[in-house]
Amino acid sequence: MASTPPEQDTPRPVSLAEAFWFWLKLGFISFGGPAGQISIMHQELVEKRRWLSERRFLHALNYCMLLPGPEAQQLATYIGWLMHRTWGGVIAGALFVLPSLFILIGLSWLYIAFGDVPLVAGIFYGIKPAVAAIVLQAAYRIGSRALKNHWLWAIAGGSFVAIFALDVPFPFIVLGAALLGYLGGRLLPEQFSVGGGHAASATSFGPALIDDDTPPAAHTRFRATRLALLVLVGSLLWLLPMGLLTWLYGWDGTLTQMAWFFTKAALLTFGGAYAVLPYVYQGAIGHYGWVTPTQMIDGLALGETTPGPLIMVVAFVAFVGAYLQPVFGGDSGFVSGALAAALVTWFTFLPSFIFILAGGPLVESTHGELKFTAPLTAITAAVVGVILNLALFFAYHVLWPQGFAGSFDWPSALIALAATVALFGFKRGVMETLAGCALVGLLVHLLLR
Repeated sequence: MASTPPEQDTPRPVSLAEAFWFWLKLGFISFGGPAGQISIMHQELVEKRRWLSERRFLHALNYCMLLPGPEAQQLATYIGWLMHRTWGGVIAGALFVLPSLFILIGLSWLYIAFGDVPLVAGIFYGIKPAVAAIVLQAAYRIGSRALKNHWLWAIAGGSFVAIFALDVPFPFIVLGAALLGYLGGRLLPEQFSVGGGHAASATSFGPALIDDDTPPAAHTRFRATRLALLVLVGSLLWLLPMGLLTWLYGWDGTLTQMAWFFTKAALLTFGGAYAVLPYVYQGAIGHYGWVTPTQMIDGLALGETTPGPLIMVVAFVAFVGAYLQPVFGGDSGFVSGALAAALVTWFTFLPSFIFILAGGPLVESTHGELKFTAPLTAITAAVVGVILNLALFFAYHVLWPQGFAGSFDWPSALIALAATVALFGFKRGVMETLAGCALVGLLVHLLLR
């Protein structure tokens, strides 16, 4: 009798320590914005390590797409919780963010202290076109898995037109897709099942540790007492530091207002960081004056070219605002900025942990029920169109830096083309592509600028 090929064996159980080192590594390599980060997680967790199946991955992703907040970080938290209970979720979500926080604190200090350094400008010049190619690749990868029939293709196309041509807010696109999915699940159930009426994926990656038919673990079952406890703990984790800031600095203090402002921002980020950036831009510049428009744009460039959620640009805003207006006075700019960045990160991501840890058991109880999965399947299709719009947004700002009225940046176009060929044609990794484009961008910037 022929033995089962090794790659088809069910993976061995993963310890919390082993998962810790994986999530730490992911925190340092999660480039490319939410689409790129989700793509990396799919490659590592579904295709390579087979910690969970394609369907379980997509079901978790669909839920995270529904929530306000950074969906890639929430997906990491969800998978960590699914595998290793509450501490697994906390570790996965925290390690997804912490490397980015420390890197951005360091880069923000370098930015303030040294200003426009040609070396840094050249590296950014090469990385920006690469990021556009990475987002395009991620749209392709997610679309190839999610768009399994013409109905889902139509939803993706409609969402692209809605956000690109009609400027429809992302929450309305999500609600519209959910409604279409609900109706589709009732009228055309075979088209709106997981995977769109076909297999969840055209490629079989072999048995997974958490497979489609794996019985639910005890901690994934819904309990009202556990939900109440999580909501209570989450509320205290918000109220206690907010109360302490108000007591120390008053309601109008810089740190207090940053905590309050970015808590609101965290609850408005439907569709990821790009949906909330206009809100942050208006508040941080127009209302509070924490940063200038130029500093905000530079901070967004830093966020695009560092690992972790793009919404971590809030750490840059907080650092610069507190550094230039030191909370502790005197020469405490760095300490004030670092403290502000850490506080803002806490208030921005706390809601995401609560949403995942409290809502996870409810979501796990629905992965076999079409009435719940059909709307989420349609939402995933809609998000593909939104990600494609994001790729075009990047390409426009990279290739026409001064708008269509300005000149076409042909060196950036060549770098973007090379990155696209590397990703699609030669199947190179995100890190390799970014590093190569950064080097080319530096050479071009030094020779031509």
